[in-house]
Amino acid sequence: MSLSGVFDYFSGRPRHPVGADGRMALSDHLRELRARLLKSVLFLVLTFAIALFFFDRPHDGLLGLVLGPYNDARAMLGEKVQTKAYVAGATGPLMLQLKLCGVAAIVASSPYWLYQIWAFVVPGLHDQERKWTRIFAAIAGPLFIVGVGTGYYVLPRGLEVLIGFTPAGLDNLVEFGDYFSFLTRMLLVFGIAFEIPLFVVMLNLAGVVSGKALGRYRPWIILGTFVFAAVATPSTDPFSMTMLAIPMLVLFLVAEIIARAVDRARGRSRQATDQWADDEASPL
Repeated sequence: MSLSGVFDYFSGRPRHPVGADGRMALSDHLRELRARLLKSVLFLVLTFAIALFFFDRPHDGLLGLVLGPYNDARAMLGEKVQTKAYVAGATGPLMLQLKLCGVAAIVASSPYWLYQIWAFVVPGLHDQERKWTRIFAAIAGPLFIVGVGTGYYVLPRGLEVLIGFTPAGLDNLVEFGDYFSFLTRMLLVFGIAFEIPLFVVMLNLAGVVSGKALGRYRPWIILGTFVFAAVATPSTDPFSMTMLAIPMLVLFLVAEIIARAVDRARGRSRQATDQWADDEASPL
């Protein structure tokens, strides 16, 4: 294959002319999909190689970042409980490194492969749909990061509570694979939970939920939020539950304010267009 052929293979440019209506042939759609998948995979492999380099650095390594909440919890426990993290099996250390670097590569490369998905889907959207999806993407990303950061902040307290149940006279051994699964679940729960109020606003913009309905069911929303936080947090301690529920309630309040503002704007627009009967001619 020539150099131009390789470039054409990865570019995914359509071989057939695009019609006046913006439509492409199915083969060109598949070529574009293949090219975007290949670009995403290559970028993921590159990010994985970089993550391997930063795996066990003394001060800013990935392993130290992941073990940070556990080490903080161990420091808070002091001499009350003796706890130690370990890796099981002969292949455990290798699998630990591959798993940790793989997750780090997926997270670090997410802006790129999410962009590739976005660029593949956008041509099929209308202008109004593109506008709302851009707004959604601009808000959803930072909200998810704030949620993950909050989960990372409260995780040491949750680990302290859980490890603190170790009976006197016994040591606590934490297998790294179980700990890493627990950490990722905790961070994902916090990140996704912070997105729920944004979905409420999107439902309001779609006309499914009104701001008045959110206000009417506010007590049930508060109760449901605390129940969700109690069930969703893997640590099950009251501190983590409260630290998840309170920011969610604040975001729900902001979502209700936005929904009421949207409803008022819709009401003014409807009044401007409904001042004449359906069978009455307007001045125009």
